[in-house]
Amino acid sequence: MTANQNLFVAIRDAFPTNLDSVAIETADGDALFYTWRDIDRATARIANLLEWLQLPAGARVAVQTEKSVEALLLYLAVLRAGYVYLPLNTAYQSSEIEYFIGNAEPSVVVCSGKNFGWVSKIAFKAGTRHVFTLNEDRTGSLLERAAHHSDEHQAVHRAVGDLAAILYTSGTTGRSKGAMLTHGNLLSNALTLKSYWGWREGDVLIHALPIFHVHGLFVASHGALLNGSKMLWFGKFAPRAVIARLNEATVFMGVPTLYMRLLGEATLTREACEGMRLFISGSAPLLIETFNEFRERTRHTILERYGMSETVMLTSNPYNVMDGERRGGSVGFPLPGVGVRLRDDQGQLAPKGEMADEVRSILKNLQPN
Repeated sequence: MTANQNLFVAIRDAFPTNLDSVAIETADGDALFYTWRDIDRATARIANLLEWLQLPAGARVAVQTEKSVEALLLYLAVLRAGYVYLPLNTAYQSSEIEYFIGNAEPSVVVCSGKNFGWVSKIAFKAGTRHVFTLNEDRTGSLLERAAHHSDEHQAVHRAVGDLAAILYTSGTTGRSKGAMLTHGNLLSNALTLKSYWGWREGDVLIHALPIFHVHGLFVASHGALLNGSKMLWFGKFAPRAVIARLNEATVFMGVPTLYMRLLGEATLTREACEGMRLFISGSAPLLIETFNEFRERTRHTILERYGMSETVMLTSNPYNVMDGERRGGSVGFPLPGVGVRLRDDQGQLAPKGEMADEVRSILKNLQPN
């Protein structure tokens, strides 16, 4: 049998030697500390619960919950048990949830307790057999049921081409379609970013993004987990609180609106960012004014990158100065192992060094993840 290519195995192998060191610290409200051992044991319990349900091979687990550490543990447990994770935006209403559940046909749905009534009605009508609740205060039927299962679990064997997650696209040209990502897709991209962005021992990530899309769930979480790095975990973004914790971190990932809100705080100074190594922006175009003002205020040049739900990250501005400058208004170069081609309206390749106005307009209006 070939080696187990389950993404969870790679993540578990990256845990530091001291499993009792802190892996995640909640940074808003009462501070809660999760060790690497806690992650291992909690994901084992949830994975064992999922296996106890005797789900069909390749079963999908759809999740619409508020951001919490437990929601991240659920994602890791789904990988560990060899099933397919389907995150859903917390803003989706009944008509959208009905479409996604009907289209993906999940075997399990996990939702916030406050939404159980209407979500379970949709799920059961569509043929889903199991609906659990998970709340941001560590309550809900999922954790209650998982507590009765063993905290030891052998990760299910998966090949690089086996499905790990489905993310529904924004649907700008029609109904949303499920982008299917494999264990190999996700691990390869995460390892590329780990190298390209210079992740190093001692890095600490401020995690202030939602975890229902590529940026927060994959790019940020995988980056820290595969580096054995601690995360300062914000359930909701609060600019003043984030700035107050910058002196404990080295990496921050945000969308352009988060950077604009940071700049709205007088406490964002060069001194506040003195220990930071890297600020990354994505999911939407960053205004050049924001790019320039942030550099002036902090002495840090934001690194912009571009990706899609279907592919994860594709391009990035350089991290290493030897590879070139970080240019405002640009999403940089293709990542190692990635090729990019630009074609005009007639399907012809754009000449090297030249980009038609139409192509510029298309790229400007893309909504990267």
